[in-house]
Formats: sequence, C-alpha cells, structure tokens
Amino acid sequence: MMRYIQPMTITGMLRHITLMERKLTHIDCFAGPGGICTGLHAAGLQTLVAIEYIKSCCDTYSANHPEVHVIHSDIRNVNIEQLSPFIPKEGVDLVTSGMPCETFSTAGNTSRSFYDDRQFLFREGIRIAEICNAKMILFENVPGITSKKAAKDSNHLIVDILKKELADAGYKNYIEVILDATKFGVPQKRNRFFILACKYEDWWLQAPELHKKRVNVGDALAGLPNVTANSGIEGTAYTDTHSDYERLMRDDAFWKRENLSKQAITNHMPMKHRESTLKRFSLLHQGESLKTLFDRYSGEERKKLQAARILPKKMFIKRNYRLKSDEPSPTVTSHCLDEFVHPIYDRALTVRECARLQSFPDSYEFTGGPYIVPHINREVQDKYEQIGDAVPPLLAYAWGEQIKHIFKINKK
Repeated sequence: MMRYIQPMTITGMLRHITLMERKLTHIDCFAGPGGICTGLHAAGLQTLVAIEYIKSCCDTYSANHPEVHVIHSDIRNVNIEQLSPFIPKEGVDLVTSGMPCETFSTAGNTSRSFYDDRQFLFREGIRIAEICNAKMILFENVPGITSKKAAKDSNHLIVDILKKELADAGYKNYIEVILDATKFGVPQKRNRFFILACKYEDWWLQAPELHKKRVNVGDALAGLPNVTANSGIEGTAYTDTHSDYERLMRDDAFWKRENLSKQAITNHMPMKHRESTLKRFSLLHQGESLKTLFDRYSGEERKKLQAARILPKKMFIKRNYRLKSDEPSPTVTSHCLDEFVHPIYDRALTVRECARLQSFPDSYEFTGGPYIVPHINREVQDKYEQIGDAVPPLLAYAWGEQIKHIFKINKK
C-alpha cells in the first residue's frame, strides 16, 4: 500500500538532513594558540571567531587556522559590532571558554592566595555566548576551580557563582565533570574540569566517554630524531621508529589539515645548556628529579656539586624531572622547558616534543613569539608557554564528537 506523506513531514525530513549536513559553529574565547580549535576542527566543527589577548598566541593561531577570524584583544573589550559580521542569523552552536587558570591552580605555593579579576573572567564567556545567541557553552579549567573561594573570607565558591550566572543567562541545563586526558589518547597525566551548559532545558547532556589505551612517553616521541644540546642543529627528518600515536600525529587527513601538511619536522631545535646543567641531567634516572638529587646528595657532597653549579643553591620541587618512557608524562605546563628532561638524552625537551605530549599534530607550527622569554613578560608567550597553557587537541576532539552526538539526538 502506498503511504501518503504530508508536506510538513517532508519539510521536517529536509530540516533534519540539513542539520546533519551542516557544520556546527563555534566561537573560541581565551583561544590561546588553538588547542581547542584544532580538536574541534578534526571533529568537523567550524570555528568562526577566536578571541585572544596574547599576540604571540594570535600569530600561531592564525598561521594554523587561517579560515578563522582572530580578534587580538582583551576579551572584556570585545563588543557586538566586532562579532556580528561573523555570526549566523540563527546564532552559533557552541562557545568555548578556557579562562586563565593561575588563580585556581594548586601547583604553586601562593597562586591560590590571589583574589583578582581573573577569577571572574568566566563572565566574559557567558557575555560572548549571549551576544552570539549560543546554544551551548563549554567551560574548561583546572580542578582547583571547584574549591576556590570568591574572596579570602567568603563562603561562596567561584564555581557556584559561575553556575548561578549561567542559569541567570538562560543556561540552566548543565553537566560538570573532571576528565583525565590519558583516557582520551593524550600521553599526559592532565585532569581538567569542564562545565557543558545548554539553553534548552529538555536536552540530554553527557560528557565524552572514550576509554582508550594509555599512551606513554616512548610512544609519544616515536619518530622524532635526537638533537644534541648546544649544537644549534634542528632535527627535520623522521626516524624509522613508529607507534600508533606517532602515526596519528602525522595523519593530516584525521586532523583535516591536508592543506597545511608539512613534509619535514619543525620546531625541533635543541636548547642550550651549561656543561654543569648537562652534568646534572646525567645524574638523573627516569622518574627522578632535582628533588631526588637533593635527597641523594647531602653535606659536603652536595656543597661540592653546588660549588660546581651542578646543583643549584635552592631546591625546586617541580624542576628537571626525567620522564619515564613507559608512562604518560606529568602535566605539561607553561614551565615545561624547566620541568622536563628527555627520558633518554641529557637535555630538555624541544618545542616539538612538548607539542607531541600535548597531542598537537606535527604539522602544527608554533610561529608566534620567541622560543623562550622571561615569564615576567605577560604580553608575550614563548613557544613552550603557548603549548603548556593549551587544551590538548585530542581532548577537545573528544568533546567535539560528543557535542555533535548531543545535537544529533536532541534536535527535533
């Protein structure tokens, strides 16, 4: 029997097909060098605008995502006139907001004692979402944000204020979760707190659940040649050592970066080290750090090493950790140049090696800023800082795939 299909049903079918064919649109707040955009792009989302304060990050972002309109500005100064030319009439699907995490971090001794305007920058993500009529907002930060108070003597937590202001803006439907990056293919022990909020109260929301085999440092650095400290000679040719992870970092089809594909390795220049520093590195076994050496050598022996500048006068807990080949690395931070020693060779990691630990594809070039710059300069981030502050692209990719799924099952 032939069935009669009403015109409204056909219209609904066409609307459904159009929805499935179009790319979800994205605005990238606190964009950094483009970690979130890189992962979402691989998942098939379209980033329309990126907002970033640090010029060197903007330069790296634009070089790798030339299709995105990058606004170099303090986000608090970004207005509707700057955004409206790039916003579809129906609004955008997603705004991401990974505001600076220093004030929430527990890594430093005094970082959480700061109470300043940085901890309220989440309001800018909400403001941009309202301007762009965003259907969803994805917030990212360190887990320490969940216990940080609004002021020293306050009983209010920043995260509770964030959730209240989300609700006030119409984003009452939300989920919150802490994700372990190692479960998403990132070769790094990095936990991050996320809130995914939606303006539709009846939509089903769920965090990504990809429980992949953990990738270790040896797998992450496969294919990258050794470079000799102080040689000034950059490694550009791959070796014949391979891993599934190494192949993924070189798979520009997966990353949808075929037009930016590079044949040679880039950003793989060795750092310069004093001979005494190289001697210090030679004393380290995998899994040991500067703290280990201070524990191992004491009394006159330590004084001799300090006199020779092999050991510094002061012990820094998070300094000179020799990575373990058979485990994921510790969290890659903006201080990764000082924090990590290569698992095999007596030198710090190169920019490309740090990028591998963060899951940036090999074709990603960190063009903005110098290789290193003093951390007192907050107007510029060197290449190591850019990498350390970024969201791992593979973690962003997992969110991109999950958000596509959420749109697919919730759209009428």
